[in-house]
Amino acid sequence: MPKQIILAAHFPGVNNTTVWSDPRAGSQIDFDSFEYLARTAERGLFDFFFLAEGLRLREQRGLIHDLDVVGRPDTLTVLAALAAITTNLGLAGTLNATYHEPYELARQLATLDHFSGGRAAWNVVTSPGAFFGENFRRGGFLNHEDRYVRAAEFIQASRTLWDSDGNDFSVKSSQFAIEGRFGVPRSPQGHPVVLQAGDSVGGRELASQHADAIFSRHHQLEDAQEFYQDVKQRVIKHGRDPGSLKIIPGVSYVLGDSDADAQEKAHYIRRQQVSPQTAILLLEQLWNTDLSGYDADGPLPATDPVLDEDDTIIKGRAGMYPDRLRTAAEWRATAEAKNLSIRDLIIEVTGRQNFIGTPSRIAEQLNEYVQTDACDGFILVPHLTPAGLDDFVDQVVPLLQERGVFRTEYSGGTLRQNLGLR
Repeated sequence: MPKQIILAAHFPGVNNTTVWSDPRAGSQIDFDSFEYLARTAERGLFDFFFLAEGLRLREQRGLIHDLDVVGRPDTLTVLAALAAITTNLGLAGTLNATYHEPYELARQLATLDHFSGGRAAWNVVTSPGAFFGENFRRGGFLNHEDRYVRAAEFIQASRTLWDSDGNDFSVKSSQFAIEGRFGVPRSPQGHPVVLQAGDSVGGRELASQHADAIFSRHHQLEDAQEFYQDVKQRVIKHGRDPGSLKIIPGVSYVLGDSDADAQEKAHYIRRQQVSPQTAILLLEQLWNTDLSGYDADGPLPATDPVLDEDDTIIKGRAGMYPDRLRTAAEWRATAEAKNLSIRDLIIEVTGRQNFIGTPSRIAEQLNEYVQTDACDGFILVPHLTPAGLDDFVDQVVPLLQERGVFRTEYSGGTLRQNLGLR
């Protein structure tokens, strides 16, 4: 029997994906947008709705980054509201383990699990820097080696609370010393589903020990297969069933009436995603200096990137380039070989659409990834919010159902059951 494909819908927040200039692009603040995408995902029988979160809007050259939303609604408030207007769709929120506290967050997630009938999920992330900490009482940030320690102990503490079922609990670890009585009865899933999004060795270890699913960034087939095998082996090493951790990369897609039509649409979308202004902003993040005087249709700077990692031009984004000089050299070589301007180069080297083609071709490709153990499913990241999933639900989902690799109705009562997790 073929593996069943997991599908989730990503509501973008801070991103370079959304085409804001498209007249169909809607607000990322109004609840109507969240409701529309969630209802579309449930109509398509998706497993869950995935909500990203940022604890602070990015800044570049001291200004709010152009691609950030103007405001950031609270994750748990949005998911609680969505619980009231959906019936089967899982509700996954990205919540930071560095600044929250276990009792507070475990209580909120258990409440969401009760109110939704067992559909809550928590995407565990850690803080990448002190910029975020300025919004919180403790300030500062944890050293890199301590972030995953705290995250692991946070998950373990939360599970202790969820398992206490009204009895006394006690948690003592390097990060926490808490005791008392949990105020929420055991929820329908027992434990909300735990996702993790790190890709470092520490992130892979955290996921293989403690998570139910991992949100990966590996899109190329062979690379994704290598990641899949690595993580599954880590799961086995920690004494778990490999099926107890689902691997779900975030991907984008472009549909067309023909492959040529899809490629043409994809080219147009990429030009819209990377405007001249965006191209300069993204180049600045590697060069770590103000390049606002450069022409996006002109050549790369002749100077090298500034290597001062203590004073980066962008605040609120995890480091993307561990070796700036090497990356700059690679970009220069690509630009020279293909005669690319700054804008053309940024389009070439930054995020691309992962699946491009007719509905039939995309259904075939998605199924190939899952059946050849490159992943267990996909978190779809549309280039339009909130209507970006409509064509996928209407045109691709029926083809996956015809292949027998995607449900024709919800069969489980909880998110954990729908994902095939114990």
